[in-house]
Amino acid sequence: MAGTFDTRAVIVTGAGSGIGRAAALAFADEGARVVVADLDADSAASAVASIEASGGTAVAVTGDLSDQAVVDEVVRTAVERFGGVDVLVNNAGIMDRMTATADVGDAEWERVLRVNLTAPFQLTRAVLPHMLAAGRGAIVNTASEAGLRGSAAGAAYTASKHGLVGLTKNLAVMYRKQGIRANAIAPGGTATGIVADADPAAHGPAALGPHFVNLGRIARPEEQAAAILFLASDAASNINGAVLPVDDGWSAV
Repeated sequence: MAGTFDTRAVIVTGAGSGIGRAAALAFADEGARVVVADLDADSAASAVASIEASGGTAVAVTGDLSDQAVVDEVVRTAVERFGGVDVLVNNAGIMDRMTATADVGDAEWERVLRVNLTAPFQLTRAVLPHMLAAGRGAIVNTASEAGLRGSAAGAAYTASKHGLVGLTKNLAVMYRKQGIRANAIAPGGTATGIVADADPAAHGPAALGPHFVNLGRIARPEEQAAAILFLASDAASNINGAVLPVDDGWSAV
């Protein structure tokens, strides 16, 4: 896929670490100009430095994507620095505490839904006018096994990722005639910094425990990034509304 994304402007959220960082570096290696969006300024700067050290082009935008002003800054930066938005990767996300519905507090519910679903919606809404004006664009969302089943996380995270899958499919239908594609990956266990701060004695983690025996091996972030790049590339030009499990067969069990 050498040069696949030459001169294209790509936004990757959660790009300071894990899957997002691997994706940002991979896009840059293929010629893309990358907006590295992350909550942590040091992590974002580190990703940009790695890209530039390899001869790539990137700029960092830091802030909490649950804030509409940060969303607007991310998109404005892409347009002002790189002339538009060709690819949006909604990757940033947070885990819940594996909490069962009866035990979920409003703060946990609202925070997880805000970061995992509302922020991707707002970013997508913000980039669509630019993609529509260009007559093309690719959106790739990082969903989860929890977007395919009810046994992979707590109530808030599961609802957020099911919602993200629904948003992906709706986008595919709504904008396919305008040249815009929307797809998602559904990672299984992956070696990232996201962890569930869960009480193993609580009802949610206790109820979910037996289902994790079919987790499969832990993926490297680069394996998830490879799937993201494929879905964003012209090689996937007729793939729209797909949710691709990248999970060592966990979803097939």
